[in-house]
Amino acid sequence: MNVSRRDFLKLCGSSAALVGVGAKFSETPLGTTGKAVPTGPRYEYGVLIDTTKCVGCKTCQQACKVANGLPTDERPTGLSATTLCFVDMKNISADVSKPAIKPVKRQCMHCENPACVSVCPVGAIEKKENGAVAYDADKCMGCRYCMMACPFGVPKYDWNSPNPKINKCSQACMAEGKSKTPACVSACPAKALTYGNREELLLAAKSRISQDPTKYVPQIYGEKEIGGTTMLYLSGVPFEQLGFPAGLPLEALPELTWNVQSKIPVVLGTVLTLLSGIAWWTHRRQPAKHVPVPVQVEAE
Repeated sequence: MNVSRRDFLKLCGSSAALVGVGAKFSETPLGTTGKAVPTGPRYEYGVLIDTTKCVGCKTCQQACKVANGLPTDERPTGLSATTLCFVDMKNISADVSKPAIKPVKRQCMHCENPACVSVCPVGAIEKKENGAVAYDADKCMGCRYCMMACPFGVPKYDWNSPNPKINKCSQACMAEGKSKTPACVSACPAKALTYGNREELLLAAKSRISQDPTKYVPQIYGEKEIGGTTMLYLSGVPFEQLGFPAGLPLEALPELTWNVQSKIPVVLGTVLTLLSGIAWWTHRRQPAKHVPVPVQVEAE
């Protein structure tokens, strides 16, 4: 199909106008669900996990299964659709011949501004006012966008189900605030888990570090990583040795992606305008094509 210079310029101009309209309506950051990118409430309820106190008994793991009606007769090797809380046995020794096993409790980190919520197209994952990132299986369509978005690899797909969906710890037991303690916290015999207001937990964690600086590394994992989480960790060794992702940004992931997405209309409009200018400059002096007029010959 041949497109004239005039048609090309009209097309570019219309596209630039549409991009401008898009930029105007995109001033409010929208997620895939059509709502503002979630900025979950800060300093709500959470759990402080002191890995120096954990003895690896896996009582919390079993209690979570019972509380959520999940199979208790399996031997999990990690988080899965039927294991929402898992005690991971990490070898923190550099010497392979002399392993030093350190148990680490794993579950959803319940981010303050969760990436999984911002990418879910059907609103199956929601940030609650109590600080929990809740999951509604009835809404889930199994697209697995949340699995790709989560920096901690928490949501898991139920491959064994005829109608597979994802599953994750929803901390529904935090719904009643202080009046109800999560099952994993209540079951811990070593008192390695502390449930409470996130702000109070941070103060308690900082107090433990200052009172015993040789016991703890000077960091509370989850205080600032990717905008903060409601699951907070203390450790006696660098968190990288416990398998935690290193180098995570301090800014929440939905905010980072929105910062990029909000610039797309402007960039696209600039490119279209530039292309329109180049097309005009290139063809401005080209002579108009001569279209021969057919000559009619009269019959003798």
